[in-house]
Amino acid sequence: MTATMTDAPPPPAPKAPGSADKRPGRSTTRLFLIVAGALLLIAVVRLITGANQLTSEGQVNAALGLAVPIGLAGLAGLWSERAGVVNIGLEGMMILGTFGAGWIGWQSSPWLGLLCGIGFGVLGGLVHAVATVTFGVDHIVSGVAINLLALGATQYLAKLFFAGGKAAEAGGNPKQSPPVDSLTDITVPGLSGALHSIERHHWFLISDIAGILGGIVTDVSVVTILAVLLFVGSWWVLWRTSFGLRLRSCGENPVAAESLGVNVYQYKYAAVAVSGGLAGLGGAFLALVTSHTYLEGQTGGRGYIGLAAMIFGNWRPGGLAMGAALFGYSDALQLRNGGVTVHALLLLLVVLLAALAGWKLYRKALWQGVISAVMAVLVLAWYLFTDEVPSDFVGATPYVVTLLVLSLSAQRLRMPKADGMRYRKGQGK
Repeated sequence: MTATMTDAPPPPAPKAPGSADKRPGRSTTRLFLIVAGALLLIAVVRLITGANQLTSEGQVNAALGLAVPIGLAGLAGLWSERAGVVNIGLEGMMILGTFGAGWIGWQSSPWLGLLCGIGFGVLGGLVHAVATVTFGVDHIVSGVAINLLALGATQYLAKLFFAGGKAAEAGGNPKQSPPVDSLTDITVPGLSGALHSIERHHWFLISDIAGILGGIVTDVSVVTILAVLLFVGSWWVLWRTSFGLRLRSCGENPVAAESLGVNVYQYKYAAVAVSGGLAGLGGAFLALVTSHTYLEGQTGGRGYIGLAAMIFGNWRPGGLAMGAALFGYSDALQLRNGGVTVHALLLLLVVLLAALAGWKLYRKALWQGVISAVMAVLVLAWYLFTDEVPSDFVGATPYVVTLLVLSLSAQRLRMPKADGMRYRKGQGK
């Protein structure tokens, strides 16, 4: 992402409409190998440390719930930035979604609250589109302004609608809405119990897989299932349809897209509106599924972490999903199990740093390899001479993971070429 805005680059050679990305099978295989390797490594760490919570059903279920709003925020950023519009305002759009869901949800039904949360997010997205696409405002400035406006507007509206009358009688106050009815949770009968039984044996790898699958099929919100479908649908629309090809061409080179007859403004508006709706859905999830009420400040910076997950995923749904799962998992660890389980992860960090050091030394990156090796030794010493991670560090676990992941993945990133650049209609003529 970039905070500066320049003229769009000259058009490259046009790509055939409907053509797919090269070697999709290799990307799928690589993703599968990464997931399998991570699972095996966690299973080994669990066996050595005895920290059975690392792959327990409850841990995975909690991680899934924490990953959904981050993933939806990241998916929102992906739609926007693939069309060339940087969306720092995701946090504000999520805030609007939490308020809309809580405001309508307690008065009618959580389903209408869900729709209202999406609608409020779309409204925030359209404001961002008007500022950046139509008036050419710097994307970063517009996004920050939306975050501030959304926070101030929801604080004012909460005092207006929740501090008195029926809302106050039902449990509302200036900082939160009255409670909202729960949405449906789904458990696969039979399978959930069988997987839990296998998990309790603590067999190497088998119980780990059972715990992970058990967390996925036990007490899963319908919004979580909807989020998974949105990830799959977004991949299909953006990479397997002519609409997605045109939208991505607006983020790669809008001048070339316009010269081929694409209405760049229309596609940018559509992408940013979808982006706002997805961010609003993430906020609605927090209000309706996580806490069953609107709470001031309940987004907790998840819009920014969603952006980090999107960057980690290299602006692709698969990598984004992995990033969201990683951040949700680390967040669930510090919330559920505290310093003992986070301490076990230090051993996992040692292995990763040692592997990184070996790779850097193999690639002749001497200083980076030496630094990684020294860090591995220091973390190993921390693990061996302590039994628990201090509570202050435990609370910072998700943010430390965010910084580590971004620093390790920064060298392979490729953002859309025209992301954040000012575009004016007629440049392609």
